[in-house]
Amino acid sequence: MRPILYSFRRCPYAMRARMAIYHSGPQCELREVVLKNKPQALLDISPKATVPVLQLPNKIIDESIDIMRWAFAHSDSQINSIAELDYELDHELVKNNDGPFKQALDKYKYYDRFPEQSQERYFEQANQTLVLLEHNLVANSDNQYFLLNDQCSPIDIAIFPFIRQLAFVNKPFFDQLSLPKLQAWLSWHLESDLFKNVMSKYSAWSPEQAERVLFKA
Repeated sequence: MRPILYSFRRCPYAMRARMAIYHSGPQCELREVVLKNKPQALLDISPKATVPVLQLPNKIIDESIDIMRWAFAHSDSQINSIAELDYELDHELVKNNDGPFKQALDKYKYYDRFPEQSQERYFEQANQTLVLLEHNLVANSDNQYFLLNDQCSPIDIAIFPFIRQLAFVNKPFFDQLSLPKLQAWLSWHLESDLFKNVMSKYSAWSPEQAERVLFKA
């Protein structure tokens, strides 16, 4: 049985799972999910029924970081050692991204649902993470920036979809911020073949569909 990835194109958690799988090489069947009409096959295997969910022959993985961990551990090019992988995916920058930053991002993007504070105040909270990332970006010889290393690695993939989501709440505003390294980092990812390949549009999966095999052979 080929691994099956239940995903939703715009979800940042699902996006980083797709990017990790594509970057690493293992083939998966992609099942695009409409969140308002989740397929019974997904509900049957995951009580949470939140994407992404990876169905393996012997287990279900329903946390995006754990899907990333599985993908990089099964890399066909031995990109990272297990120790390096654990260091990056368990890093404080990832924990901050998935915790305080994601909370601030949601409130900034959907500020009308959170009238306790203004959108500007929610951005100020999120901006603390943007500044933190700016200070943790490393330049390589091509004047490209990445987190902790001089090339794209798991930590970049884990965080990028969330910074992308925040930036596009108001892209002109984001572009004028004094965060040159972070803006260059974001642009590099947006233009990368990795991102473009995993963002192809697909119709919602149904049991009648032929298997849709995604990612590298």
